[in-house]
Amino acid sequence: MIKHIGVLGAGQMGNGIAHTFAQYGFEVLLYDIGQPQLEKALATIRQNLERQAKKGTIPEELVSATLSRIRTTLTLADFHQVDFVVEAATENEALKLEIFRQLDAVAKPAAILASNTSSIPITKIASVTRRPAQVIGMHFMNPVPLMKLVEVIRGHATSDATFAVTSGLVAKLEKEMAVSQDYPGFIVNRVLMPMLNEAIFALYEGIASAEDIDLGMKLGTNQPMGPLTLADFIGLDTCLAIMTVLYDGFKDPKYRPCPLLVKMVNAGYLGKKSGRGFYVYQ
Repeated sequence: MIKHIGVLGAGQMGNGIAHTFAQYGFEVLLYDIGQPQLEKALATIRQNLERQAKKGTIPEELVSATLSRIRTTLTLADFHQVDFVVEAATENEALKLEIFRQLDAVAKPAAILASNTSSIPITKIASVTRRPAQVIGMHFMNPVPLMKLVEVIRGHATSDATFAVTSGLVAKLEKEMAVSQDYPGFIVNRVLMPMLNEAIFALYEGIASAEDIDLGMKLGTNQPMGPLTLADFIGLDTCLAIMTVLYDGFKDPKYRPCPLLVKMVNAGYLGKKSGRGFYVYQ
């Protein structure tokens, strides 16, 4: 039975994953490499819980109860006590492979190792461990506490038992599961990212302004936000990383990252998190 969850990475996705598991009664151990990141994550989780309580989506007493179930650590070896790990580090293949080597060394033999990767093959991640049958993709959507979907991706060696435990956790979090084969981009990003990239090409080629591209897609296709706004929200570096995985994985020119996207990332215009992307943020 899964009781203790380890979350590796306290950024935007990691703190949302920790928040959600703790909200649904799991004991959570949240790891990051620096104390400031952990403190910022806890402050964000508190703020988001209080916002949920204010809106009436959770009872007031659940705020303190949820926070009491989250512990933080700067020591990866502390993950020896958890039953299930969700890795939520930066979307960088070399980094994730090294993390999984380390996780495999410290986690107890029965522990399942999941990755929140949005595009990197689970089979490749599992290959650096001695437990490929216990490695699986568990891709949450942002913002995690609000978004109902979790993409679950089976690697080539992922066991039925690992899949059953993971799908059970998705249900306990009151989320819906979409199951994907282990190919670059899985379902959501395989469809979404080329659309965002094409919107960037439309801007790059001078077809329309950013505002008009977003307005056209928002009102013309009934999306909650335009593609360029969404790209800023996701992070342009993340968008570029996923497009690069798609392009390298399929060798198909339709996945070529737009040169404007590459240039903006090189300039440090990463979207909302850096204060500037296709729009300027305060």
